[in-house]
Amino acid sequence: MRKDLYFRWERFSAWCGFVLLVGMLVAFAVGGIIPPMSPTESPENIVTFLHDHRTGILTCVALMVLLVPFEYPYVIVTSLQLRRVEGGWGLLSMTQLTTGVVAPLGFFFPLAILAAAAYRPEIHSADVLSAMTDTFWLMFVGNACIFVLQVWSIGYASFVDHRAKPIFPRWYGWLSVALGVVLIPGAFVYLNQSGPLAWNGVLAYSVPSFAYFVWKIATPIVLLRAVKQEEAELAESASEPQLADI
Repeated sequence: MRKDLYFRWERFSAWCGFVLLVGMLVAFAVGGIIPPMSPTESPENIVTFLHDHRTGILTCVALMVLLVPFEYPYVIVTSLQLRRVEGGWGLLSMTQLTTGVVAPLGFFFPLAILAAAAYRPEIHSADVLSAMTDTFWLMFVGNACIFVLQVWSIGYASFVDHRAKPIFPRWYGWLSVALGVVLIPGAFVYLNQSGPLAWNGVLAYSVPSFAYFVWKIATPIVLLRAVKQEEAELAESASEPQLADI
């Protein structure tokens, strides 16, 4: 592949991060699922919610199905830049790649369960719909902590990269470490129905959501700069033999 085309694809992959962020915000707003409902919501209110938001929820899931594929080039270009730090495929780049590949499923599978509840709510009892809605929120919020290693692998790469201009800046490394830390409380939504560790709580939902939003804006910016740096380094190395001949 021509190098100009290769870097064009890398830039496109980095821009996929912005596409995902904007698309997710639109999809969740259309679905009416932000902010989350209370874990102590009555079955009757849950049934009413599913009836009232049926079209929005199904539209949200359809949009997410269209958006999910954009996650893969975004994850791959991140690992390609991590590979530059390691000098080849290594633990950091492969950890980020494997966990990143799983990441879209963490969104889609819970949403598919919620869509199944909203698809024909009239044929299910309130207890069944409540159980399906609980499953959605428990998976959607609780499974976020699975991706701690993904963001920590990126953060660690910024600390071990000792070049004059690190591929992943130090500030971004600390941001990634912080995001990993605030994702951990999500594991405790399975044990709490109220308070900061419930699925709508400050520690399990609000703080991680804000941190993820900031990180999701910062990551494509960092990747675009990294691709530009890689392209400049390649151009510089290509010109060195010509200078030597002169």
